[in-house]
Amino acid sequence: MNKSAGKLISDIIRERLQKAGADFCANDNIAEYLQEGDLERLQQEVEERVQALLGSLVIDTERDPNTRETAHRIAKMYLQEVFAGRYAPRPKITEFPNTKNLDQVYTVGPVTVRSACSHHFVPVIGQCWIGVIPSGHLIGISKFSRLAQWVFSRPQIQEEATVQLADELERLIHPHGLAVIVRARHECMSWRGVKENDCAMTTSVMRGYFLKNTATRMEFLSLIRDPRG
Repeated sequence: MNKSAGKLISDIIRERLQKAGADFCANDNIAEYLQEGDLERLQQEVEERVQALLGSLVIDTERDPNTRETAHRIAKMYLQEVFAGRYAPRPKITEFPNTKNLDQVYTVGPVTVRSACSHHFVPVIGQCWIGVIPSGHLIGISKFSRLAQWVFSRPQIQEEATVQLADELERLIHPHGLAVIVRARHECMSWRGVKENDCAMTTSVMRGYFLKNTATRMEFLSLIRDPRG
């Protein structure tokens, strides 16, 4: 007898995660526990739940042409776009040897990052700068952007996302020094709540030489400083 018959796909995936002792908080990646066809079924389930939410908000999606397909659009957006970093595996990133023994600071940025506050599911949009003092391995410049997009495309709080990105980079290239700075605006501050339009949040992670050596840290900060002030 198929024990999965009649179960919601979200319950099936959750059971796999719990059996493996895996975390599935809002900013965790669960791609390892998804099987072929799961995302399609999950999107359909989410669509049905969003449709129920619209009903509870007393929105007539049958006669209102503007919201008739809203449940489908939201489900697709969550799973395939704004929260794709939860369900997609890490992008393929090829390392290559540091054959010239580069041991100076190099920087990448600003990289645009887009996320959603895990408190209210509203946009967090900003920029990220990365500084590296390499050891034995390097990655292509575009890969920094791909990795940042993968990490941030989840319900997040900015502080944790900055640390997650730094952790992923350390695992990939094991640099002598690593710096990550993120500056972003939060719609939960401007669209609701205190409605503070000009407020931005800056978070940083400094590791290795950037943490231990003030001159190295200041060099990175001077390199990423906007010449326009």
